[in-house]
Amino acid sequence: MNAQPVRLGLRENAGQFSLLVLVNAFVGLMIGLERAVLPLVGRESFHLASSAAVLSFIVAFGFSKAFTNLAAGRLAQRVGRRRLLIAGWAAALPVPVLIALAPSWAWVAAANVFLGVNQGLAWSMTVVMKVDLVGPKRRGLALGLNEAAGYGGVALAAGLSGVLASLLAPRDVIVAAGAVFAVVALLLSVAFVRDTAAHVALEQSQHDPAADPRPPSLPEAFARASYRLPALRSGSQAGLVNNLNDGLAWGLVPLFLAAHGASVAQVGLVAGVYPGVWATAQIATGHWSDTVGRKPLIVAGMLLQAAALAVLAISNGSVPIAAGTAVLLGLGTALVYPTLIAAISDAVSPIERAPVLGVYRFWRDTGYALGALIAGGIADALGYGGAIAIVAALTAASGLWVLIDMPPPRAAATAAGCRRGLMGDRLGDPAPVRPGRATAGRSPFPRRCRWARR
Repeated sequence: MNAQPVRLGLRENAGQFSLLVLVNAFVGLMIGLERAVLPLVGRESFHLASSAAVLSFIVAFGFSKAFTNLAAGRLAQRVGRRRLLIAGWAAALPVPVLIALAPSWAWVAAANVFLGVNQGLAWSMTVVMKVDLVGPKRRGLALGLNEAAGYGGVALAAGLSGVLASLLAPRDVIVAAGAVFAVVALLLSVAFVRDTAAHVALEQSQHDPAADPRPPSLPEAFARASYRLPALRSGSQAGLVNNLNDGLAWGLVPLFLAAHGASVAQVGLVAGVYPGVWATAQIATGHWSDTVGRKPLIVAGMLLQAAALAVLAISNGSVPIAAGTAVLLGLGTALVYPTLIAAISDAVSPIERAPVLGVYRFWRDTGYALGALIAGGIADALGYGGAIAIVAALTAASGLWVLIDMPPPRAAATAAGCRRGLMGDRLGDPAPVRPGRATAGRSPFPRRCRWARR
């Protein structure tokens, strides 16, 4: 029987797209188990007095996920998206075992190294594969659906684990549910997920058949996404700061609320509201960014996050106020999260997508580790409110950076085109000159490309 023709589009690939949405929901469920309960386990079961010590598990998770993202972006072209997805779920299997047997907090940190590998490979590949399937027209909507599934899983697991932990041993809740989630998602990925290499090849041929078919090297992708291209560097720093404040919400807010008398169930409620609003709203915000543009939503979202954190810092741990700020923080993150990935994808060619997104996700998830280090250290020195206020200021500054540095969509697309060979094979290569046109005394580079060579 002949294989079905490869086509791009959300409707054309609805079956595989829906399966990847489900798989990413399991990715979110794995991480959501820890958001309400694990910081409290560190305080109560392992008797950790320092906030920095409690948040060390987020440092381990953040660096592990960040470096896995960096490697995954490059390996996706060589090894294949599907194989990396399966490897990510294989890496999740030791997590519940290590937490169950942990005689010390160091074992919990080690479990989160494996969890970081799981998240880095599995979430990265579901993102990239969805973008591969839908093509450029519905990219924002596709990413909104992907992130909604993932963070819907986070919200569901965070809320339910908080409730169950008030009835059962908190560590047992994490162990039992984590084992089930990892095994089911691994079986789904092995049995039903198909690779998207053919979709990448199709989009690349439609995008620019004459362009270099090779993906950029890791140093090239790292330079472009980190500092060389304004559209990418501004997005990378915004992603880092976004996850910096998410790391604070994950690790420090439960301790902040518990210190002011909140119960485990109340902590779970707040921990679930934030990603729940985030997950629900970003379906609309991802689609919205396809029409109004990426930059306005990113700037507005970062400033809304900053405002929410500032209110939380002066709330004295009030659960109703914390729940309200969780709603605002979720809305702000919904504006930012899928839009940043779409903005990065807009600025590169299909063949560059996986390596450049890997670098972006490296910087973004480094924010978890930096957030835990900054929040934990400042909380030990200045208290929880001081740590939250400083992260609020950093978030506002990040939004202003995007406002100033990120170019408008047409300029970003032109710069990306000049660099990746739409007007020349490589950065600095002259564009083709039409036969018969006078060229004496003229630069071989089109005027709109000259500024991009800087």
